[in-house]
Amino acid sequence: MRLVFVMDPIGQLDIEADTTFVLMLEAQKRGHEVLYAAPEDLGVSDGRASALVHPVTLRREKGNHVDMGAAHTVILDEGADVVLQRVDPPVDGEYVVATQILGLCERAQVWNRPSSILAYNEKLLALHFRDLMPETIVARKPAELLGFMNKLGGEMILKPLDGKGGEGVFHLRRGDRNLFSILEQSTRFGARAVMAQRYLPEIREGDKRILLLEGEPLGALLRVPSESEVRANLHVGGRGARASLDDADRRIIERLAPLLRRDGLFFVGIDVIGGLLTEVNLTSPTGMQEIDALDGVRLEEQLIERLETRFRESEKAAPSRR
Repeated sequence: MRLVFVMDPIGQLDIEADTTFVLMLEAQKRGHEVLYAAPEDLGVSDGRASALVHPVTLRREKGNHVDMGAAHTVILDEGADVVLQRVDPPVDGEYVVATQILGLCERAQVWNRPSSILAYNEKLLALHFRDLMPETIVARKPAELLGFMNKLGGEMILKPLDGKGGEGVFHLRRGDRNLFSILEQSTRFGARAVMAQRYLPEIREGDKRILLLEGEPLGALLRVPSESEVRANLHVGGRGARASLDDADRRIIERLAPLLRRDGLFFVGIDVIGGLLTEVNLTSPTGMQEIDALDGVRLEEQLIERLETRFRESEKAAPSRR
């Protein structure tokens, strides 16, 4: 296969933690052609999605992990078999344009499906399963958010709708003298909607990241926050620990799976705290290397194998397309 990875700058990858890196390594190991494109390298030519791509060779060598070949422009339906969009949020105007361009692909398989990335916000998708979530509102008026917090007993989590990696997440409590200022800044004085959720004290035990491949559990990781943090994200000091699936996790996965399969959400990561769903990560779910290390597995093998199966099936169904 020829795989194009549309992603953040390849030279800046953290090779010890980045999920995209191990996916590229595994594809390379299997003899597939691995191509790199930045989102700004996407375009349209004669109504067809195109990209300025670099063939790349990867190695697990810090500071020297990639060799890039000469750039050339390809029509993705001719020069690629699979496109993996792995750009981190925010899903801003440029991200939307890149996704819409990828949506023009007809032969090349694009994962996750561009139309679904555009249809679902990572925070808001979980609200399609609100009975599985902690109490949640989306609002932009500080007074409304304060009223919600008071209903919850004076404590809540506040998060932006377009953030990543715990950016902009606050644990708010009644009596904090910075409370109203935080609400003003987070909502940009009432101009931007944010999400507020009941604070789950179970976060001290960990935030469980569960990776799903076509709606099936691939692996899980417990991210335990440091004593000085409410956020469990590993890059802000959270500690990774082994995790197994319990009945609450399985119930959540069972409910989500039909939507994920129907809408072409091939690889996602869900976050579960105290048995409740808090987010569904669609754009560039992470955690694969940490799970590999803790569980002694190679999850990237399973994902690339599934891509190979999907590709064989598509070629068998329409061999004349090549």
